[in-house]
Amino acid sequence: MASPAEWIEGARLRTLPLALAPIVAGSVAAAELHSFRPLRAVLALLVAFFLQVGVNYANDYSDGVKGTDEGRVGPMRLVGSGAASPKAVKFAAFLCFGLAVCSGVLLVALANQWWFLAVGASALFAAWGYTGGKRPYGYMGLGDVFVFIYFGLVATLGTLFTQTNQLTLTGWVGAGAVGLISCALLMANNVRDIPTDSESGKLTLAVRLGDRAARITYAVEMILAILLCTVLVPQNPWFALIFVLVGPTVYSCVTVLSGRTGKDLIPVLKQAGIVALAYSLLMGLAVFLGNFNSLS
Repeated sequence: MASPAEWIEGARLRTLPLALAPIVAGSVAAAELHSFRPLRAVLALLVAFFLQVGVNYANDYSDGVKGTDEGRVGPMRLVGSGAASPKAVKFAAFLCFGLAVCSGVLLVALANQWWFLAVGASALFAAWGYTGGKRPYGYMGLGDVFVFIYFGLVATLGTLFTQTNQLTLTGWVGAGAVGLISCALLMANNVRDIPTDSESGKLTLAVRLGDRAARITYAVEMILAILLCTVLVPQNPWFALIFVLVGPTVYSCVTVLSGRTGKDLIPVLKQAGIVALAYSLLMGLAVFLGNFNSLS
């Protein structure tokens, strides 16, 4: 039976900055319109948090029962290591999905946007279908597409829309940037796992592209995310802070492009999450300074 510490490790809390980043970015875009609603932001964060942890447990379960995790380098897997039974991990995943649904229904009710329930339902199917079911899309190289859509566009723009009932350029830029960084994190994770994924038949995008091309894709995604902020500079010069302060921190590109493998790539995953969160927080600083200057 897994200990509490092992359950926490299995939740892969290092990935949680990526759950927080789109909520911050969407709330920042709402604040730019002077329409920030704290309670709705908290509910959106709970949805993102429980979905993220639920996805992590669901992947642990599905990869474990398929044997994909055998010999994998990285954080401990509950099923793959034998620390917890597949049934227990599957229950934990669906418990998190249930808590995400509860938070989402409250958010939809407050925003009076009931059509968002369909978006939420699709997010649940995407969360389970990544590695679960008979035809998991993560095994077909489509995981990156769904990560961009749900961790970038849906999470960020959904947060913005449930607070303001509209979408803005700032929201779109934040959504695109967070989505690209999320894809980069997934790419780095899958580059690390190319040997074991290839053997088990898990054809991620990294496996399909090949080692070198996958590493270049990671760097391109990170660089594009940083460059996206320049779109907002004409309307608010303070957005240049993102390029100046976050740009030089993307040294993870050097690590990935250097050809390092295995455990040497694990810190890159944490760095990508921190970059996403720093990006969204600096968006908030830029909006604050822009609004402050307009009042002066």
